[in-house]
Amino acid sequence: MRYILDLLGVGVFAVSGALAAGRKHLDWLGVAVIALVTAIGGGTVRDVLLNRHPIFWIANPAYLLVCLAATAFTLLYVHLRIPAPRALLVADALGLAFFTISGAQIAEQSGLSWLLAILMGAITGVAGGMARDVLCNEIPLILRRGQLYASSAIVGAALYLVLERAGTPREAASLLGMATIALVRFAGILWRIELPVLSLEEEAAERRRESV
Repeated sequence: MRYILDLLGVGVFAVSGALAAGRKHLDWLGVAVIALVTAIGGGTVRDVLLNRHPIFWIANPAYLLVCLAATAFTLLYVHLRIPAPRALLVADALGLAFFTISGAQIAEQSGLSWLLAILMGAITGVAGGMARDVLCNEIPLILRRGQLYASSAIVGAALYLVLERAGTPREAASLLGMATIALVRFAGILWRIELPVLSLEEEAAERRRESV
């Protein structure tokens, strides 16, 4: 099942990368580069940190073929009809769900603790999107308010590990973890739910007003 999750993650992240590149009016080569970086970036960072060699897409070039196929499909689709404004966010949320759980499973099978498995899952899910946003000269989604980006990955990965260690079959725990990531992410997008904000300037101004 992990292999299927990886292929799905590569595919939908490639779509999100292609859509992001299209919004920046890049040529087809630029679209392919951004799609590729988005699709394999998170897994590459994970494999480097875990010292897994060869890197997953070098060991199995099928990932690159899926990425290129998803990019070609996206190019064809956008020439036939204009994608919905939130299509990028939807594709990114799905990729985040697939890759986070896959990354947590790989870390778990590598013998890491539950805390490191959650961390590796989150890194796998968000690193590709971060690279995409930086290359497209955008503030990475993980740093934007009201997105619940990495937070959703952490919650979903933690739920997956808790359910699995409680005796839930791995497939069911994986699906529930992915669904949680997608739902939390969509909730953040639709209702602008955000974590508490640290604002030192406002705190200092409030204290000055109180001291007057």
